[in-house]
Amino acid sequence: IAQAVANWAGALVGPGITPVSRHPDEATRRALSDYFARWCDDADAEGRTDFQGLQAIAARSLVVSGEAIAIRTDRQGPPRLRLIDSALLDDAKTDGQSIFAGVECDPDGRSLAFHILPEHPAAAGNYQMAQRVPADSVLHVFQPLAPGQLRGVSWLAPVILSASDFDQYCDALLMSAKVAAMHAGFIVDSNGAGGGDPYDSDMPSMEPGTLVRLPFGQDIKFNSPAQLQQADAFLKHGLRQMAAGLGLPTHLLDGDLSGANYSSLRAGLLPFRQRVEQIQYGTIVPQFLAPIWRDVITYGVQCGDIDAPDFEIDPASYLRADWLPPKPMQVDPAKDVQATVAEIDAGLTSRRKAVAERGWDVDELDEELAAEDRRPAKESEV
Repeated sequence: IAQAVANWAGALVGPGITPVSRHPDEATRRALSDYFARWCDDADAEGRTDFQGLQAIAARSLVVSGEAIAIRTDRQGPPRLRLIDSALLDDAKTDGQSIFAGVECDPDGRSLAFHILPEHPAAAGNYQMAQRVPADSVLHVFQPLAPGQLRGVSWLAPVILSASDFDQYCDALLMSAKVAAMHAGFIVDSNGAGGGDPYDSDMPSMEPGTLVRLPFGQDIKFNSPAQLQQADAFLKHGLRQMAAGLGLPTHLLDGDLSGANYSSLRAGLLPFRQRVEQIQYGTIVPQFLAPIWRDVITYGVQCGDIDAPDFEIDPASYLRADWLPPKPMQVDPAKDVQATVAEIDAGLTSRRKAVAERGWDVDELDEELAAEDRRPAKESEV
């Protein structure tokens, strides 16, 4: 399960989803990207990681808890994000009219506020009432599965009972192996001179290599429970069942690639990547990434760090960005590069997007390539 959670989080955000401004002017687009990149280094209000790290924590919380909650703070500077445990959203806060499980909504279903506990419900100490936090200060990320849904559901819910049974079965197999490894010998006193109670507490316990003396006329027998002859097949079936419940290819759960080949890996990864993209663009981008881009750029314009919008150009273009997840790693990188080149030549994608998917900025890449082209010329002149 730990590996499944890690692989889901890695597939959703990887090293970080990168924004590319949609402003039509190249200089402005570069200025917006540079400003946001500088903000990313100090995005964490607690100072433990950067914006890419916050994405990874939010993705993990999305899988484990079914939702991720970030509070936007703006104390003495640009907005910062502080991720909190979803258990702090007060489930008991419900009035049956506008507040449900800690979420306060208007008649149209839009979130107005969140009722957040000051400390974890399991923490020792006096109980404190939940505090009402306006919705414009909270980013609530969850995958909506039904109309009117207000809270997220853990992605582990379909497999939690199966995982518990699987763990108990593994423990039972291990105990069976331990008992089978205990080869003990029993000495029967045919003359009846030994005496003593074989079940006396002073008698040695049955351990590997133990010789236990039994009194005359007494013997010992063990039951021989039938062992499951297809334990390996049963274990693999249990893992496949949990992988299906988690929406993962089996090898991303158990790490077993013994029966895999290029075709089978590709057939398993294609629908999984389709599901990943659906969550990225339908949940993570609109609920988490796009709002913080708008907040950061708006703050930059208001404080003068970014030039004010030119109203001859649509001012809203400042607030638009394409969020490009890192390109999935391929089994055959050479074929992947050839496919990308073919897409660019056919006009199916742009070079800027192809470069951004690899986590780079196309303008910075062009500058580095130009510098590389100039270096041999300088060396020849010397």
